[in-house]
Amino acid sequence: MTADITDGARQFIRAFSDPEFVARYTDGPRRFVPGLDGLHRMTAILLAERAPKHAKVLVLGAGGGLELSALADAHPSWTFVGVDPSPQMLQLAERTLGARMSRVDLIEGTIDDAPAGPFDAATCLLTLHFLPAPERLRTVRAVHDRLRPGASFVVAHGCLPREPSERALWLDRYAAYAVASGVAAEQAISMRATIEASTNMLSPDEDGAVLRDGGFRDSRPFFSALTWHGWVGHAGSENLA
Repeated sequence: MTADITDGARQFIRAFSDPEFVARYTDGPRRFVPGLDGLHRMTAILLAERAPKHAKVLVLGAGGGLELSALADAHPSWTFVGVDPSPQMLQLAERTLGARMSRVDLIEGTIDDAPAGPFDAATCLLTLHFLPAPERLRTVRAVHDRLRPGASFVVAHGCLPREPSERALWLDRYAAYAVASGVAAEQAISMRATIEASTNMLSPDEDGAVLRDGGFRDSRPFFSALTWHGWVGHAGSENLA
């Protein structure tokens, strides 16, 4: 990993390095993210729209291995580079992938540690909301610069509106879904409070603007499930570095 790691990456590593958290992670996202399996299937379809048969795909925030496993199953001829700053989460990804690891190269680090490419497609799921807006934009631009022209980029993460009463309603729905999915009420309330206190959460409109400013001029929403939103865009020919 690069020695000059950002504050956002430090926070990410701390959150995803606790052994008990990592041990529970495989089932966790499905209890907080409505339609996670469908999101993975849609991601595989959207990336394939422009990817060649033997595509090389960049997966940013690959710890845990859930989307890597789904993409590898959907497209047996694809190979992957998965990047994540947490070594514990990368170890979990390796266990989750099993025999599929023969097509995956896992890298500990941030986007700065990813190969230059060019990649045929890229994805970043349930990750960008950990980064403050300036770092998020820099990361999106760095992904753009690693893609071949026209390649698809799929992102999905948490968003919250700016208006206080609407924001509170979205957060209440987030917690209610978690409880309905089997999460203890105390844990759901704690997670709600953590998200409410985060200064990194952007509105859906602001997140869409980050992608456009990062070079994905044609980015369009494709997924919306309570607090979770997803976009797909395609790399232009210009280098934004």
